Amino acid sequence: MKISIRQVAAVAATATLVLTGTTACNRGGGEAGAASPKVVMALSTLNNPFFVEVRDGAQTAAKDAGVQLEIVDAQNDSATQANQLATAATGSTKAVIVNPVDSDAAASPVNALIKANLPVIGVDRTVNGADLTSLVASDNVAGGKQAADELAKSMGEKGSILVLQGVAGTSASRDRGQGFTDGLKAYPNIKVVAKQTANFDRATALDVTTNLLQSQPDVTGIFAENDEMALGAIQALGTKAGKDVKVVGFDGTADGLAAIQKGTLVATIAQQPAKLGQLAVELAAKAIKGEKVDKTVPVQVVSVTEANVGDYVK
Repeated sequence: MKISIRQVAAVAATATLVLTGTTACNRGGGEAGAASPKVVMALSTLNNPFFVEVRDGAQTAAKDAGVQLEIVDAQNDSATQANQLATAATGSTKAVIVNPVDSDAAASPVNALIKANLPVIGVDRTVNGADLTSLVASDNVAGGKQAADELAKSMGEKGSILVLQGVAGTSASRDRGQGFTDGLKAYPNIKVVAKQTANFDRATALDVTTNLLQSQPDVTGIFAENDEMALGAIQALGTKAGKDVKVVGFDGTADGLAAIQKGTLVATIAQQPAKLGQLAVELAAKAIKGEKVDKTVPVQVVSVTEANVGDYVK
């Protein structure tokens, strides 16, 4: 049987789609495929529910904007992310959205993208030493101050606390920590007795909190820079969580909100992760068209407690 050139081309095209479909990415956009501008979204990790929501918001926005969205997961490894960004620079990519694993380490690969005249949109975290096209992020400093207020109020404005920090080098961890430190200045009878990174991870926070409680058994409060770490701390505290020891998190994830309803988490500073993903894609689409975009696009955060948690549970 003879096979035409057109049939060979069709088979090759199908094989290409199969191969690209096996990567750790999801695409949104119109049926035009190659005719749609390609945007790469490089996320720090998809093991965190927060970034799953960022991805979901981005995918929905990509369909509406008519762009082809490829999502890559660095699994919290900065070297992996650097390779992913370098790959994006050599392909048919028209714009890149980056949520850096490390805000400092991402500077070199991001600057290479900028040098190649590709728009780069930061989402949730900035890239230090890089002139991003735009940054869409929550006001983490303000959120950190709100966390300090909520924790202090729940503790009667006195006592000792532990602080669980996020991934070292990320702007989110730095800014939330700075806001929290600034906020605590209004409460001189509260003392931070220990700080340690738990890498924004629940299992790590369980281990870290368990160890810290051995040396600081009398703490009455814990601030975790995200809900995953707060939930790990709650596991370590057992029956003390929400009673003898007050815990405040950050992000407003579904599990965090459930913990507030249960009474083990005092408060969380709720972000809008799906909104972050949506806005990042919309900004990328505008930048591809040469439209002007704002350098910074802030997304509001809100304190969620037992009093208003019902407004945020889906």
